[in-house]
Amino acid sequence: MNGLISVIVTTYRREDALAAVLRSLAGQTDSNFEVIVADDGSGPATAELVAAWKAKVGHRVDHVWHEDKGFRAGEIRNRAVLASRGDYVIFLDGDCIVRPDFVAQHRKLAEANAFVTGNRILLSPQLTERVLREGLEPERWSFVHFLAERFRGGVNRLSALLHLPLGPLRRLRAKEWRGARSCNLAIWRRDLDVVDGFDADYAGWGKEDSDLIVRLLHAGVVRKDGNFATGVIHLWHKEADRSALGENERKLADLLTGSDVRAKHGMSALRVKAAP
Repeated sequence: MNGLISVIVTTYRREDALAAVLRSLAGQTDSNFEVIVADDGSGPATAELVAAWKAKVGHRVDHVWHEDKGFRAGEIRNRAVLASRGDYVIFLDGDCIVRPDFVAQHRKLAEANAFVTGNRILLSPQLTERVLREGLEPERWSFVHFLAERFRGGVNRLSALLHLPLGPLRRLRAKEWRGARSCNLAIWRRDLDVVDGFDADYAGWGKEDSDLIVRLLHAGVVRKDGNFATGVIHLWHKEADRSALGENERKLADLLTGSDVRAKHGMSALRVKAAP
């Protein structure tokens, strides 16, 4: 894969974490990418932060925003996809710091008719607070440093930091939707067009990413694991409001009984709204 990659970073009112993520993206060994910040209704501080980063880095950084009407991660990601220019899209959460080879590893794993799911390590509340307060750069820490933090309880695991050449083992879960999350997920733009992106019918936290994965599988796009290659460093945050989870799980259960490929309210609905 030699073309432009679009990294879509989803955020909501967490400028300190977003600044750390943008910093980690600025240090990538692969420079052929752009960053689209998908802002689910934050205030002016986020826009100001993104504007400041535009002047600091050599790649495109853009800010896509919509009004705060509750958790609408699927819709804002769709808006960001429509604003992107790349042939390949990596979805990343705005509290997931990436190591210098993150984009390069995703580029290496990209192949036709496949999406790539990555894993993560989670920092403790205490270590997250230190990283953000002191401006620490965990994306540059050695494995030995992380090992010490593991013994201190600062991280929950180490496996996501390892690099292993798994080869065909990356397709062992080719048709499995469980465990794939949009905090570290790469998809060809053409495949996103086939399934019409995320389904904005999912309101509130939960399962909009699973819905996308299931529809990709229905479309014949298979899963490829990015474990031991593309792991990210997830900053701790409070648990999101899960009051909509039950209804979202019901929608997902209905999808699993059928063969639908396209989103009920996907990117095409936004194109219609934007038409004169």
